[in-house]
Amino acid sequence: MANHGKPTPAFIGASWAALLLGVVCFAIGLWNAGMTKSEKGFYAAVLIMGVFAAVSVQKAVRDRTEGIPVSALYLGLSWLVMGTGVVMLVAGLWNSGMALSEKGFYGLAFGMTLFAAVAVQKNVRDGLAAKAAEAPPAYVMPEAPQAYYPPAQ
Repeated sequence: MANHGKPTPAFIGASWAALLLGVVCFAIGLWNAGMTKSEKGFYAAVLIMGVFAAVSVQKAVRDRTEGIPVSALYLGLSWLVMGTGVVMLVAGLWNSGMALSEKGFYGLAFGMTLFAAVAVQKNVRDGLAAKAAEAPPAYVMPEAPQAYYPPAQ
């Protein structure tokens, strides 16, 4: 397994800030939008689906890079769902009656949220790997137990 360094606190903070900013901006935009509740639900569901798929793609790609088995089916489905989320958002915005500036707002908030979700997931994984590398083993089995005990007589 590749040894990745622990992410810096600044990068961790920036990643979480970008994720929260993206989600909050998207949510505030939906709250204030003059659209039906079903439209708001559609955009919210697309955001949730996109975030989950982006994290899933990142995890699967990294697992493969580190030699952890990942089925081609799972990796392909992850990419398919992520692409579907992007296509659904683009199609929804394309066919909406929103102003171009609103469409751009939702597209940017969506893109920033997906990117930040991947960065946060990477930070969590790198932090856990660094913590595991620093921690002493819970129990070490002696190589030669007879060295610790006097010979039997």
